[in-house]
Parts: sequence; C-alpha cells; structure tokens
Amino acid sequence: MAAKIVLAALVALVVLWAYAQHRARQHEARAEAAFPPQGRILDVNGHRVHALTMGTGPDVVLIHGASGNLRDMTFSLAPRLAARYRVTVFDRPGLGYTDRINRTGATIRQQAELLSEAARQLGIERPVVLGHSYGGAVALAWAVHRPDHIAALVPLAAPAKPWESDLSLYYKTLSHPVLGPLVIPLLTAFVRDARVERAVSAIFEPNAVPPGYIDHVGAPLTLRRDSLRANALQRANLLSEITVLQDAIARLTLPIEVVHGTEDTTVGLRIHAEPLADELPSATLTRLPDIAHMPHHAAEDAVIAAISRAAVRAGLHPAD
Repeated sequence: MAAKIVLAALVALVVLWAYAQHRARQHEARAEAAFPPQGRILDVNGHRVHALTMGTGPDVVLIHGASGNLRDMTFSLAPRLAARYRVTVFDRPGLGYTDRINRTGATIRQQAELLSEAARQLGIERPVVLGHSYGGAVALAWAVHRPDHIAALVPLAAPAKPWESDLSLYYKTLSHPVLGPLVIPLLTAFVRDARVERAVSAIFEPNAVPPGYIDHVGAPLTLRRDSLRANALQRANLLSEITVLQDAIARLTLPIEVVHGTEDTTVGLRIHAEPLADELPSATLTRLPDIAHMPHHAAEDAVIAAISRAAVRAGLHPAD
C-alpha cells in the first residue's frame, strides 16, 4: 500500500510539473505576442542582440536595469534624445530579446563587451553611455574594459561601490542551483501579469508612474523562465563583480556625469553615487531632490541635461 501511495504521489508531481511547464509556455507566448521586438536583431559573433536606433547626431547608448528591457528607455527618454542625438538602446543579455550569454549569470564585463561589439556593428564609435541601475554597473564595466569605445559615462541610479546588505530571499531562491529551476516555472505559470506590474510601480515610489508606462514597458516579458533565471543570476553575482572592478574604476579619467535621486532606497546615494563622485576627479554628481530610483522618468529633463553636459565635455557637440 505504501508503495502505491508513493507512486501515486510521484505521478501527481509529474503531472503538476508538466502542467506548470505548459502554462509557462502559454504565458511566455502571450507576453511575446503582446510585446514584440521594437528594433532589429543583430548577430554578434553568433549571439542574438536586440537593438533599436533612432535620431541623428552624436551617439548615445542607453542600457536598462534589472528585470527590464529596452522598452523602459523607449517610453519617453530615447524619443526625446533622438531630436538631438543618434540614440541606440539594447536589451541586456537574457532580458527582452537578447539571448543569454551563459547559464551561470553573465558578468557585467561580458555584457559590456557584447553590447560594445553590437554598437560597433551599428557604426557607433564614441558614444555617451548611460546605464540605469544594474545597467549602470554594465556601463562602468564598458568604460573600464572598452575605454577606446566610449566618449563619456552617465551612471544613473547606478551601483558603483561594494555594499553590506544581504541578497534578498527572492534572488537567493531564483539564483539557487536547485531551487531556482524548480521555482521559476511555477512563477511563470501561475503569477499574474498584474502582480508584476504592481512591482514595477513600486520601484517608482514615492514618485508617480507616468501615464501609459505600464502598458508600454512589457513587464510580462520579465516573467519568462529564461529571463527570471538570467536576471536572478546576474543580480546574485553583482556584488562580487563590482568589488573586483574597484581598482579599475578608480583609474577612470573620461567625463562622468553621475545622476542620483536623494530618495533612492534601491541603490543608495550615499553608498554609491557620492563615493564615486568623490573618488574621481572627472566625475560630477547631480543630486535630484525628492527623486527615487527612476530618474529618467521622474526627472527626465535633469537626465537629458546630464547627457548633454557629458557630450559637451567629451567634445561631441558644442555647449549651448
């Protein structure tokens, strides 16, 4: 009797697992149908990279943060910049429509080098590179490891220094070698898009979410199995990668415009932006009062002004 009970339990688990995978595939298909690629798919040394370019003028590259995709930048910032710059926006590896680099968590250096190669393929030689949040760490790695392929750097609400707070339970679970692959399909299958959209909205607090942003940004793309895993592994590895980068960051001499909100509780101003600006003679810091973790939406004019200052300092166009 005991053997039959065990067998029945195993069969039930197999059926549940198969059902979860089926629902996950359906969820992913709906997300991709609702939010298809906005740009073109490049082949970069056999790796698919999703890129979108708009406008004319000096080159600006925009790199999105964790759990996101290039739609975060195309909602408003990139179109506004396109009036004066040639703006290129990428999906980072494993997110949006850019393939994962590996199954262990693409490092910020690997991501920077891939996006740098993609930019060169598009004829971009001396861009201003802006990175938001995790994307700011990728932008720092770009400046360190591809110094001949960047004119100026704009870290936006970006991690730049080692920190002491522990990794959240969410990221610990999803990046775990055993628990992650078990839990992630269940999240993709059964978590509703509305819950992800509420989480996106929370990132803005206490600032308001711009009207139409949730409908545009494609939050359901984040719930795809590969994206959840890639994002979690990248986030779990970030502290060690930032720590290793410190000596090289200290030697940066290119124009740097650091932009950070005073109310950012996701990436602390005093932990990251202020020490970075104090350390580097070529860095200037713009503090944004009452702004949290999404300055490129809550204080877009200030972010555009910082990009323009970076471009002027790099000699890409004259001062107004």
